[in-house]
Amino acid sequence: MSNTANFNKKNAQNQAWRHQSLYQEQNLIEGDTQDANIDEIPEFSEESTICNISNRGRVVILIDGSNLFYAALQLGIEIDYSKLLSYLVKDGRLLRAFFYSGVDRTNDKQQGFLLWMRRNGYRVVTKDVVQFPDGSKKANLEVEIAVDMMTLASHCDTVVLVSGDGDLAYAVNAVSYKGVRVEIVSLHSMTSESLINYADCFIDLDSIKEEIEKVANTSYM
Repeated sequence: MSNTANFNKKNAQNQAWRHQSLYQEQNLIEGDTQDANIDEIPEFSEESTICNISNRGRVVILIDGSNLFYAALQLGIEIDYSKLLSYLVKDGRLLRAFFYSGVDRTNDKQQGFLLWMRRNGYRVVTKDVVQFPDGSKKANLEVEIAVDMMTLASHCDTVVLVSGDGDLAYAVNAVSYKGVRVEIVSLHSMTSESLINYADCFIDLDSIKEEIEKVANTSYM
């Protein structure tokens, strides 16, 4: 069974357990616990789980570029961002698609890629990379992602977060309390469990890699 199917089954069981717990608490409040049967848990089929809805409404997509890049390296593929956008929007209506990336302004190839992204459906948010004493370079964009997620929550029905960064878990939880459906798309081995637990739906990139992989010789320039 795929990671997505396993998650669906686990999530359905958790929902059933929460439903049963609420039922028991109501009996306790009313002073009647005799009819509460803790052994009976309703069955859920995978076809009825939250990952398989037909209308996702207005969709906002937030892509952590660095996180996705390293996930693609782990999978041994290069992402086709046109295919990715189509996949993430399916059965919904795109409101905004954001791509967050650290940027090296001396890298002409990267500048060409970001220009292509801007002209092909993405709002690109960048921050200059910072070089650390060990020689590594990084640009932290968690704050920007969290702020945009919270700002747009009142204007959309579904938020798709392409990231496995656990630092975003609190923002995901806050958005879900606003009644927004939250979907997490990431490589399972690189995804925080707290992020998965707060999500309404988790999709493992490994299970969809053939649908979003770039064909050889395709250029972003």
